[in-house]
Amino acid sequence: MKRYAPNEVIAAIATALGPSALAVIRTSGADCIELVSRVFSRPKALLQAEGNSLVYGWIQNGSEKIDEVMLGVYRAPKSFTGEDMVEIFCHGGSSPVLAVYRLLLQKGFRGAEAGEFTFRAFINGKTDLTRAEAVKEIIDSKTEASRSRACGRLAGSLYEELESIKNGVLFALSGLEADIEYPEDENAVAGAFNPSSLTEVRDKLVSLISSWECEKLYRDGVRMVLCGRTNAGKSSLFNALLKEERAIVSDIHGTTRDWLESWLSFGGIPVRLFDTAGLRETEDIVEQAGVERTMDLSSEADLILYLIDASEGANAEDERTVETLKRSGKPLVIVRNKIDKAEVKDGLFKDTVQVRVSAKSGQGIEALTEAVKKLLFAGTHTERAQAGFGSFRQKQAADEALESLNHAISVPDLGLSPDAAVQDMEDALAFLGEITGEISPDDILENIFSRFCVGK
Repeated sequence: MKRYAPNEVIAAIATALGPSALAVIRTSGADCIELVSRVFSRPKALLQAEGNSLVYGWIQNGSEKIDEVMLGVYRAPKSFTGEDMVEIFCHGGSSPVLAVYRLLLQKGFRGAEAGEFTFRAFINGKTDLTRAEAVKEIIDSKTEASRSRACGRLAGSLYEELESIKNGVLFALSGLEADIEYPEDENAVAGAFNPSSLTEVRDKLVSLISSWECEKLYRDGVRMVLCGRTNAGKSSLFNALLKEERAIVSDIHGTTRDWLESWLSFGGIPVRLFDTAGLRETEDIVEQAGVERTMDLSSEADLILYLIDASEGANAEDERTVETLKRSGKPLVIVRNKIDKAEVKDGLFKDTVQVRVSAKSGQGIEALTEAVKKLLFAGTHTERAQAGFGSFRQKQAADEALESLNHAISVPDLGLSPDAAVQDMEDALAFLGEITGEISPDDILENIFSRFCVGK
């Protein structure tokens, strides 16, 4: 980890620069309390302060006062990083924050790298990699549900489940090694290992791995495209789902010429929603370009909502377009909009999920949300009470561990030596250790922590 030097004192601006009531500048390292005391109006009070306490005073450069502050004092090992820390709470705004930060750099602090505070917490045993990655997940979360699931990992739910699986492997491994080391001790240990003892452990890991597709939906979200003929009410539904007037709504055909997009929560799933130009034959060059973009976006979507004006019913053009969309293999929902008007029954698309809504009144929006969630979760493991894997890295390592466990279980049937099962179980433990960080190459650690923001 060439970018990080754990023996140095570091500082970082932990809040966004801009007008605000307060800002936070974080410092960490063995000498950070001493160094901050050199620019603090009450050095003795700071040096004598107990851990988890606040000290009031001024940051100053010689006789020049820089800003009135409160200092949060944390002493090792009872701090976020496991080192001595001082957090400076100063007035918000670029000028005071930068003045304090630059003074710290002049007095011996090094500017922290991205993710360096969390990296120090990891190497000092204050957290494991699943919790560390959960910190970044919380920062990046787009819905309450995705934030809540990341908080579960931060609280240790994933770590505890992995520990339970590892302990099961260790128990089976100890029995097998006893069989190998003491084959004649019939009363005490002979036959202590039974491959079936790994089956329950393996099944726990299978359940955990199956959570990934569900967790990925909450973490990364999906691209969802609204498409359909002109005047089907796509922009009205776009506004209704966002609960704000983002798209221009008009009875004039071809009003939407380009696509609009916005993030929203669809039953807790982050959705990047696209409102697109209406599909129709047109001589207008600009509108033609909009139609082409609609088809391009639909080909890249994770799910498509095809709108039909329920007061007119579907026509031959709708049938052709829906058949084209179905051939793409994308999940598709037929949305019959404007049911607040007289609805025309046409009996088409019976083999496709259909929902009746009124973008104007909001009727059917809840049913649409449930239909979309059901399609997105189709083929995935049912949602777990506890959060599962939060990154593809974790899932990959678990897959490797599962492969090793499956091979260990099959060793007797394959006629292999018990030593082969020992190696398989040791490999499984190593892969599980990669998930929590007990075994972590530097390039993996750097990849994880470099994606954090500075100050975290």
